[in-house]
Amino acid sequence: MIYWAPLFHFYQPPTQTPAVLMKVANESYRPILAVFDEFPHARATFNINGVLSEMLGLYGYTDVLSGMRKLAEAGQVEFTGSGKFHPILPLIPADEAERQILLNQNTNRDFLGVVYQPRGFFPPEMCYSRDIVKPVAASRHEWIITSGIACPVAWPMDVIHTIDYPDEEVAVFFRDDILSNKISFKDVDGPGFIEHLQQLHQGEGDVYVITAMDAETFGHHIPHWDKLFLSQVYETLTPDADAPGMMREQKPLADQHRKLFEYGEPAGKGDIKIVTISQLLEIFPRGQKINPRPSSWSTSADDINMGNYYPLWKDKNNPVHTMQWQHLDLTIDMVHKALECADNPLSIQFATQARETLDPALHSCQFWWASKKPMWNMNMIYKGMTLQRDAILNAYKALTLSGCQPEVKKEYYYRVVAGRHIFDQITDYLYMD
Repeated sequence: MIYWAPLFHFYQPPTQTPAVLMKVANESYRPILAVFDEFPHARATFNINGVLSEMLGLYGYTDVLSGMRKLAEAGQVEFTGSGKFHPILPLIPADEAERQILLNQNTNRDFLGVVYQPRGFFPPEMCYSRDIVKPVAASRHEWIITSGIACPVAWPMDVIHTIDYPDEEVAVFFRDDILSNKISFKDVDGPGFIEHLQQLHQGEGDVYVITAMDAETFGHHIPHWDKLFLSQVYETLTPDADAPGMMREQKPLADQHRKLFEYGEPAGKGDIKIVTISQLLEIFPRGQKINPRPSSWSTSADDINMGNYYPLWKDKNNPVHTMQWQHLDLTIDMVHKALECADNPLSIQFATQARETLDPALHSCQFWWASKKPMWNMNMIYKGMTLQRDAILNAYKALTLSGCQPEVKKEYYYRVVAGRHIFDQITDYLYMD
């Protein structure tokens, strides 16, 4: 048997516009849920970051949330944990990472209800380092998924390795990067995908493969890909009525799908079963204890060799990234100091506002849009910087209203000035680029 475990990553940044959110919901989220409604045998693992759950509720897309909840109640999907505002967890302080994971749990439980019981963890952008294992395990996640490039041993297809970490037992799954990217960039169709899966089976026991990609791939990034790919694959893999659990080799597609693509019979033979990632834990034995490489799902082998583990978010050779992280580090320090010094109702009010603004200011997109590999969007960069600046504003106001020593206030005023200088440098760079 070949076990296929697909993962769909649902996320929009806190700076996203209502117009784009509506477009994505109509082009991707609702159509994906419709595919699962049409094919009750379809299974998948869903990651939805709490910031998106919140936005969907705020802007009236509660049908998307209720649709996900319904699929989870039916056992078609499971949810994963993550960081609420999609931060690059290895690059932020440990206490901030722990906070983001807890915020994500609480927010998603509020919007998705009791069905939100994640066993696994999806680190934003699959950015992994050893530093995130402890907070992931402490939040009671049994497994974590990383990019295939993180795998330091022979490619696992029939065993599940665990992370070599003291006093913690966390399984690690690796995404098939090549196959996932083929789907994401429309380099494979439904029959070609199924043929690829069948070729993985060598007739010597069960194997598994995991694909993972942005949910927005289906319909938003690639028009009609929800039907042209997902529906075609799930339709082809519908279990035969006379052979429970077995996948049929051919079945006519629904009429509405015929108009969008020509059906091709999958080549080769072999039985394919669709499962959630957590179900793999019950099927395959444990392997060895390993140390995955620090990486992301956009990291290459050359990046790892150069120690440039997260190139789209903190490239050593990107001056904007350098300034962005300098500014964010300063912002985090100021907010923490404000919370430490707040000692009266007014200073507590501003410190709390700074804390609540810092949470979304950690989101990853501001760095991704500054990567120039090939993405660049000055407005998304500026919006992220503005969130950070707002956090600094409220943090310093809290300090000035607190009873902390004048020397502390003076020191942190100099940091405000330094932050203003970095902000202006980035803004000048945006003007000139």
